Order: sequence, then C-alpha cells, then structure tokens
Amino acid sequence: MSAATLDPRGIRFTAWITSVILALGLITGSWRILAAQTALFALCAFIGLKLNPWGHVYQRAVQPRLAPVPEGEQEAPAPVRFSQGVGFVFALVATVGYAAEWTALGVVANAFALVAALLNAAFGFCLGCRMYLVIRRFAPAASGIR
Repeated sequence: MSAATLDPRGIRFTAWITSVILALGLITGSWRILAAQTALFALCAFIGLKLNPWGHVYQRAVQPRLAPVPEGEQEAPAPVRFSQGVGFVFALVATVGYAAEWTALGVVANAFALVAALLNAAFGFCLGCRMYLVIRRFAPAASGIR
C-alpha cells in the first residue's frame, strides 16, 4: 500500500472510536466532548489525516496483526479528508448548540454526525466520501476539489 492510499479497515476503526465519542456527546450533552471531536475533525480535514491519533493506534496495534490490504482495495485520502470536513461542520454546530444551551440544535447536529460515523464504522459507507464524489462529478472545476 502506497503512502498515498489508506487502509479502509483503519478508516472504519477510526469511525468506531469517533462513534463512541459522538455517542458520549449525545448522552451527556457536553460541549467539551464535542469540542474535542471538533478539533480532531479540523486537524484531519484541514491539516492532514496523519494527525489522527486513532489512525496511529490502528497502525501500531491493529494493522500489524492483519493481512495486507489487497491491491486495489485501498482508499484515496481526499474523500476521507472531505468527510472529516463535513464531520467538523456538524460537530461544530453541535458544540455551539450545547455551549449556547440550544440543546435541540446540539442534539440534532450531534445525532447526524453520529449516524454518519456509525454508517462508516458498521458498513463501510462513508456519506462524506460519497458527497465528495458527487461534487467531483457534477462540478469538478467549480468545486475547487482536486
């Protein structure tokens, strides 16, 4: 697997941990928990996926115990980074909602982020990645996405 691709099992591993964090945020209504996840989404989306601590845990503790990913089954990083940006937006809205005591806004945004993370974790279906591909297909030049 080249440095330019990602192990899809690592993406799902990270999505499981993200799901737990988002579920804790939903259960507690804590803006602090959501703020931490928002910061993590921001690091991954705007700086790079290599900053994700859960990816490091996967690479060091889990991946060495697994067979290599078959050629052609790796993931491109651009859609994953885009999905982290989408997660950032929802987590930011949830954080602001909880912090401003607009609980309904916090719960709805938190729940949307949680559903998306669970879809990725449980089924390998990345909503943000699909959005990225649709945007690329219908507005490749105008979107500024490469």
